[in-house]
Amino acid sequence: MKTTTRKKAGKSVAKMPRAGFSDPAVDAVFSAYPKPLKERLLALRRLIFDAARTTQGVGALQETLKLGQPSYLTPETRSGSTIRIDRVKSAAGQYAIFFHCQTDLVATFRELYPSELRYGGNRSILLDAADEPPEPALRHCVALALTYHLSRRKARQGLR
Repeated sequence: MKTTTRKKAGKSVAKMPRAGFSDPAVDAVFSAYPKPLKERLLALRRLIFDAARTTQGVGALQETLKLGQPSYLTPETRSGSTIRIDRVKSAAGQYAIFFHCQTDLVATFRELYPSELRYGGNRSILLDAADEPPEPALRHCVALALTYHLSRRKARQGLR
């Protein structure tokens, strides 16, 4: 984790880590992104944390690396499916939000946002760093992923 110190009245005072990363490995991954992608991915990271904070039942997020990608989990409540974000290695200037491919999340997103979002099979929403992201649609999709297991539990209880 990259931190800086500054002098205040003769004392060293540690400042918060850049962008508030709690995991130095995640910080290192973000530091390695090219600037335009890094800015978009950091904005996407903020959107994920904001959606978690404002979506009932989600609880605290854990930020870690899975498959070498920044990943967001709901270990406290187990309400959601893991969300990963990364650049698209096969397409310069593109990045994506990845979801577990064995869920129906991307199929649900396709039904809700057939033309507002682009998809990569049954596992991702694709975004272009040159374009403004469709924030309301992304926020909704992220909230659905963060409550995926919670919604399924409620549905199963309703069937009993």
